[in-house]
Amino acid sequence: MEAVMENNRPVNSPTRPYPMERTRNIGIAAHIDAGKTTTTERILFYTGLIHKMGDVDDGNTVTDWMEQERERGITITSAATTCYWTQKDDGLVKLFANTPHRVNIIDTPGHVDFTAEVERSLRVLDGAVAVFCGVAGVQPQSETVWRQATKYKVPRIAFVNKMDRTGANFENAVNEMRKKLGAYAYPVFLPIGKEDALRGVIDVVNQKAILYDPDDDFGMKYEVTEIPADLKPGAEMALAELIDAVSNKDDQIAELVIEDKRIEPAVLKAAIRRLTCKIEMVPVLCGSAFKKRGVQPLVDAVVDYLPSPLDVPAARGQDPEDAARAIEVPSDDHGKFCSLAFKLWTDPYVGKLVFFRVYSGTLKKGEIIYNPRTRKRERVSRVMMIQADKRIDVDTVYAGDIAALVGLRNITTGDTLCDEDFEVTLEPPTFPEPVISMAVEPKTRADRDKLSEGLQRLAEEDPTFRCFTNEETGQLIIAGMGELHLEIIRDRLFREFKVEATAGAPQIAYRETVTKSAEGEGKFIRQSGGRGQYGHACITLGPNERGKGVEIENEIVGGAIPKEYIPAVIHGLEEAVAGGVLAGYPMVDLKIAITDGTFHEVDSSELAFKMAGIFALKDAAKKAHAILLEPIMKVEVTTPDEYQGDLLGDLNRRRGKIIAIDVKDTATIISAEVALAEMFGYATAIRSLSKGRAAYSMEPLAFEPVPNSIAEKILDTAKSRPAARS
Repeated sequence: MEAVMENNRPVNSPTRPYPMERTRNIGIAAHIDAGKTTTTERILFYTGLIHKMGDVDDGNTVTDWMEQERERGITITSAATTCYWTQKDDGLVKLFANTPHRVNIIDTPGHVDFTAEVERSLRVLDGAVAVFCGVAGVQPQSETVWRQATKYKVPRIAFVNKMDRTGANFENAVNEMRKKLGAYAYPVFLPIGKEDALRGVIDVVNQKAILYDPDDDFGMKYEVTEIPADLKPGAEMALAELIDAVSNKDDQIAELVIEDKRIEPAVLKAAIRRLTCKIEMVPVLCGSAFKKRGVQPLVDAVVDYLPSPLDVPAARGQDPEDAARAIEVPSDDHGKFCSLAFKLWTDPYVGKLVFFRVYSGTLKKGEIIYNPRTRKRERVSRVMMIQADKRIDVDTVYAGDIAALVGLRNITTGDTLCDEDFEVTLEPPTFPEPVISMAVEPKTRADRDKLSEGLQRLAEEDPTFRCFTNEETGQLIIAGMGELHLEIIRDRLFREFKVEATAGAPQIAYRETVTKSAEGEGKFIRQSGGRGQYGHACITLGPNERGKGVEIENEIVGGAIPKEYIPAVIHGLEEAVAGGVLAGYPMVDLKIAITDGTFHEVDSSELAFKMAGIFALKDAAKKAHAILLEPIMKVEVTTPDEYQGDLLGDLNRRRGKIIAIDVKDTATIISAEVALAEMFGYATAIRSLSKGRAAYSMEPLAFEPVPNSIAEKILDTAKSRPAARS
């Protein structure tokens, strides 16, 4: 039984409707088109939350509620919903008592353009269901999602979906999890039949078969029976392999194996649960969400194997006054209130919603909460539980809950909300930088104000979306993670904010860096009738390791520059780095050291030293061989064999570097690295070359130097830009 006591006292409030040990906060995450939303829809149906199953293709699923999602058949924003599951007495040995469990589910996007939604959702979840396509196995975005879950230490179970599809191969999918993801993955369920003959699943732990009624279109009728004789040897072998895998990591099972004692299913399940919660094992299930096979066992596995808020390590934060001092925030209704705001959303009916996860304590309507970042207090006027696009007002939320607040000001994604006498800053989610941008221009003066308001709200909601004014051209620039990302932004501006605006062609978010070390000197001297200006700084500039960012160090000795002027020099260096030296793009991966300088007793000022820092960096960059960097994308193309040659030729023309060519049962998979600048319009090209039969996915990989011939064109374009507008 799960622990419900801490320090000999209960951690659950007596007013709490569902105890924490009966709560699961999970995310459904996977590569695009692996079946996340369909799986979520089936779970909501079988748990009784909805009474009619929708389909992505019909645009009527619960969690894909935005117009843009239903039109395109993709998930754009993560949707939260809550359902309740009572494990049925179906002859299987259950680990928990036969009482309802509350399952909070977040359905996340699969498209790489909306990776921020996955990032911030995984930050606040206790467990995840990683969905894989039974045909394609582990795909590029599967790896990205897996890395994100590993970064936030989220326990996982795997669901191999689409086992009804032609070419589905369960063993291949499990092997790819082990090989590509490094997962300690072992099946706890096996398919009975495959492709059109998928009839059910085998419960490996209990050595039972779950057979679905072929005449039941809803997947509600199934029989738990003995395993068919022809499948019995495979099931016994899978059980032996599972026990061996668990015994390698769990002492209790290892002891039973050594003593050659029978291992009861409940004991084995408890051990699998322990390993899963410690992220030492990944139980693998299978089925077909679309054909409604194997979904109920998946919900059972969520309850059996994924952790409650009590099973994961206590959240850790920092003291805002002393970053070196760590503070633990255990899951406890009786503790001080502490939560993390992980998402902002503008609702047309209630205004700005702040989604938050409660880690400790309770929050009631009307209470005061404190934001350590802004050092401001606010009264909570409304608290809501979320059901996709529906909002349900509640009076109290408890530790482990995911809910939303209305009416808070000055909140950003990643803020900690807590009691004022319990100041702590929880680690916020981290987000990638935008890789693509375009200019937008309002059509009328009336649209200008609406555009400004719309962009501000969208930037608050989406940490990977940026908007700024180009100082040279005066154009308003929006930047995001890809063409689709910016297309959705434009569509939302038009529909939600009623803004008529034109947009330029997407532009690449290039970066600049240097390739060798150099010294630079900057002087800012101005003399007028009265007091003058004097600042003088010397620096060394060199390349940093790729991905390390910009590091600025103060190596001044002997007071060559007074301490009070060092921050001004650093500010000037940062401003010069942000503006670049070649074509106005930000500089990355630099090591800068302030080494020397001089000052004037009367004329020196912060402004003078800031300007000296700017001049010093530009002087050093000229000598340090500054170069342009461009975003490189990891591209995976899946195509029938007959189109392989044409697609390889097209990728080569796009400056692509072919990394691997894998042949699977029904398709060829080409892995390549291609510059983002060459991938515009690729969706149309690949459809044309393959008669619509090939598909591709891509995700950001790295920044690499731009070839000289192309860099010259970019620099020529930059030099010919019109002067800044007044």
